[in-house]
Amino acid sequence: MPVHVFQTFTYKLPENVREAAQPGMRILIPLGRSLIAGYVVGLHNELPADLDVTEAEIKEASSLIDEVPVCTPEILQITKWVADYYASPWGEVIKSALPPGTNPAIREAIRITDSGHAKLETIEEDSSLEKQILLELIHRNTLSKDDLSHVAPTHQLIRTLREMENRGWITWEKVQGHAPVKTKLRRVVGLRQPLTDIESERLTEGQRRVLDLMHDRSQLSVQELAKTASVNVSTINSLAKRGILEFATEHVRRDPFSSPVRDEPEHYKLTDAQTSILEEIEASLTKQEYSAFLLHGVTGSGKTEVYIRAIQRTLALGRSAMMLVPEIALTPVFSQRLRAHFGDQVAIFHSSLQRGERFDEWTRVKNGEARVVIGTRSAVFAPVRNLGLVVVDEEHESSYRQQDSPYYNGRDTAIVRAQKESATVILGSATPSLESFQNARTGKYQHLALPERIGGRPMAEASIVDMRKVFARHGKPQVFSDELLEAIRTTHDRKEQSIVLLNRRGYSSFVLCRSCGETIQCPNCDVTLTYHRTERVMLCHYCNHRQPAPSACLACGKKFIYYVGEGTEKLEELLKELFPSLRIARIDRDTSSRRRQFEKTLTDFSQGRIDMLVGTQMLAKGHDFPNVTLVGVVSVDAGLALPDFRSAERTFQLITQVAGRAGRGDRPGRVLIQTYHPYHYALRHACAQDYEQFFNEEIVYRQNHSYPPFVALANLLIHGNDLGRVRSDALEFRRELDKANSERLCRILGPAPAPLARLKGEHRFQILIKSRSRRQVRTVADAALKSIGDRGLNLRFFNLEIDPLSIM
Repeated sequence: MPVHVFQTFTYKLPENVREAAQPGMRILIPLGRSLIAGYVVGLHNELPADLDVTEAEIKEASSLIDEVPVCTPEILQITKWVADYYASPWGEVIKSALPPGTNPAIREAIRITDSGHAKLETIEEDSSLEKQILLELIHRNTLSKDDLSHVAPTHQLIRTLREMENRGWITWEKVQGHAPVKTKLRRVVGLRQPLTDIESERLTEGQRRVLDLMHDRSQLSVQELAKTASVNVSTINSLAKRGILEFATEHVRRDPFSSPVRDEPEHYKLTDAQTSILEEIEASLTKQEYSAFLLHGVTGSGKTEVYIRAIQRTLALGRSAMMLVPEIALTPVFSQRLRAHFGDQVAIFHSSLQRGERFDEWTRVKNGEARVVIGTRSAVFAPVRNLGLVVVDEEHESSYRQQDSPYYNGRDTAIVRAQKESATVILGSATPSLESFQNARTGKYQHLALPERIGGRPMAEASIVDMRKVFARHGKPQVFSDELLEAIRTTHDRKEQSIVLLNRRGYSSFVLCRSCGETIQCPNCDVTLTYHRTERVMLCHYCNHRQPAPSACLACGKKFIYYVGEGTEKLEELLKELFPSLRIARIDRDTSSRRRQFEKTLTDFSQGRIDMLVGTQMLAKGHDFPNVTLVGVVSVDAGLALPDFRSAERTFQLITQVAGRAGRGDRPGRVLIQTYHPYHYALRHACAQDYEQFFNEEIVYRQNHSYPPFVALANLLIHGNDLGRVRSDALEFRRELDKANSERLCRILGPAPAPLARLKGEHRFQILIKSRSRRQVRTVADAALKSIGDRGLNLRFFNLEIDPLSIM
C-alpha cells in the first residue's frame, strides 16, 4: 500500500472478487479507520506459516479497483528489489512506478439504512428536510454531503445529518471515487447512410456543408466539423436525429511532443571505432542475455548514434528499448531525434508532463503500442514489454538519485532490471562515475572507448584564469576577468556563439545589511535566502520559502541593503549591459519550469537566433550546438568547497562536460575557467580533458579514506522539530548501532549535525556506516532500527539511505 510502512499486510478476499484478483491489481482495503487503495502482491489459498494470527482476526478487503493488473510481473519484481535494497516502503515504490493521479480518491458517502427506509414510510410532511434527504438517497444509493448542498444551508444540513445518523436512519461509509486522471474521450461523428435525392432537397445550406465535408471522411470530431463547416452543433444534432449522421466516442491521445515527427531522420556514417563498438553490443543483443557495457566516449564522439543503432537492432529482434537521461532538459533533444527514427513507437516519461500526458504515454507502453521509452529516472519503472536494451546516458549524473522517500538510484535500478529481464545495458558518459569505471577495470562491465571526436575534430582548448591575479590587477573582486570579456568580444565578432556557466541560480546569493551585518535567513533552513530580482522575492532553494525583498534591514531598520554574490540572473543582466548588441538568454531551474519556453530557447539558440546562453549545469549535458566556440565558467569554487567526498569528482565532471559544448562544429573551441584555486587537481585534469589521470589520483584518495567504491556506505539521518529530542534519539540510535556491530565489521561515524543542520523546519543529525560488506551494513542498520522501533520510537524520523550520492 502507498503508505510509509515497511511490511506487507494480509487480507481476506470477498467471495465476489476471489476469482478475478491477480497480483498487480489495486484493491480497496481497510487500514485502521481509513479505507485506502493497496496493491495485490501475492495470493494465498491458506494462511502463510509465518503469520501469527487466526483467520478470524484477518480483515476483509473491500473491492478491486482494476479489471486487469496495472503492475506487470516485471514491475512488481523490480519495485520489490528497490524496496529491499534501498530500505524503502514497497507500496511507495509501486506508487512511484505508476503515473500520478491514477489512484482513486476515497470519499465519505451517506447511505440510507433499513431504519431509514422504514422511517420514510411514516413521514407525512413532504417539505420535511429529513424526507427530502431520504428520498435523494433512495434514488441515488449513496451521496456525499456536497451532493445534498442544494436541499438546505450548510449549517442546517450538517445538523440534520448528524441527528439522522444518531437515530440510525443513515450511515456514513468510505467509498471509491474517481481517479483524478483517466482516459480522455471526445465525441466524433460519422456518415450513417447515403442520402436519397428527396432527402438532399430538404437540407439547409449549413447541413449541405456538413455532409460535403463528411463525404470523403470516415469520422470527424464534433467540434472540428462544426468549426470547419461554419455551423452550430445543433445543425449536426438535427442530422443525427434524422439518422443521416451518427455519434461515437474515441480515445484522444494527449501528445507531449511539442513538434511533429520530422519526415526524414538524419543518417550518419559510422566511424571505425563506432562500428567496432556496435558489433560488440549487437552480439550481446542477439544472445538475449544480460550484459553490461560502459561506453566511455569523449564529448562529441558519437555516443548517441551508437545508442540509436543499438535501439534499431533491438526492435528488429522483436524486443523493446529504454533510454534514461539525467535531466528533463535533455528529453526534448533526444526524444525528437528518436522520434525521427522510430515515430510513434517512442513514449516519453518525465515529471514536467501534465498528468494526462503521462497517463497516456504509460498506457501506450503498457499496451505495447510504444516500444521505445525515453525519460528521466522514474522511466526505469515503465511497463515495457520484452525489454531488450537499456541505455543510461550521462550515467555519472547525481540526478539519477531520488533524494526523498522512496530512495533509489535510477542508474543502478536500470542495471538490475536489465539483469532480471536478460537485457543488455549501456552506461554512457564522457566522465564516468568512479564506481562505474572501477567496475569496468575489474571486469564487471565491458569497457568500450570512443577516445576521439567525430571527424577528428580537436577537443576544445581549456585554460584556467587565476582570479587572484585579476583581483590584484583591479584592487577589488571582479565577476568577469579581462580574458573572458575579451574572448566574448572576439567570439561574437566572428559570428560565433558562446555559453557562460555559473552553477548558482538567482540574482544574488544573499542580502547583507552594511550597517549591522544582518543577513536574511530562511525561517525553515540553515541557509540564507537567495534574491531573485525578476520576481522581487527572497527564495530558499531547499524548501521554496519565499518572502518579499526588503527595502530596509529587518533588524536595524536602516536602508544600507547590499546584495552579495552573483547568480545566473545577475550574470544575464551584467552581460546584457556589457554587450548590448548580443541576443542573450538564460537557462536554469527558474526558466526550465516553463517547458514550452525552455524548449523554444534551446531551439532558437541552435538555429542562431540567440547569440549567448547563460545558465547552470543544465547547459553542460548532452546539447550539441555546432556554432558554439567559447565556454566561460565564471566560478567553480563553491562546488570544490562542499563538505562532500565527491566534490572533486563533481567539479571535474561539470567542467569536462561543459567544455564539451565548445568546438563541436568545424571551428575550434575554447574554454576559460575562472577560479581562486588554480592548482586543484580536479581543475588541472579537467583542462587537460584527461579522465584517466583524474581517476588515478581520485581513486587513491577514496581508498586511503575508505570511501566508495572500496566500501559500502549508508547515511542514517535523524530529524524532527525538537532539537533536544533529535539529539537524544541520535545518541540512542548510535548505542543500538554499536550493540548490533559487536563484531566490529562496520565503522560507525557520528552522530553529528548534518552539514545542513536544519532543513524544511526540521533539525538533522546524521550517522555514517562504512563497511566492505554491504550485507553487513544492512544487518547492523536494520537491527538498530528494529530495536528502536520496538521501544516505541517513531521510525518516520529515522531515514536510512543506502549508497548515498551526497552526505549534505
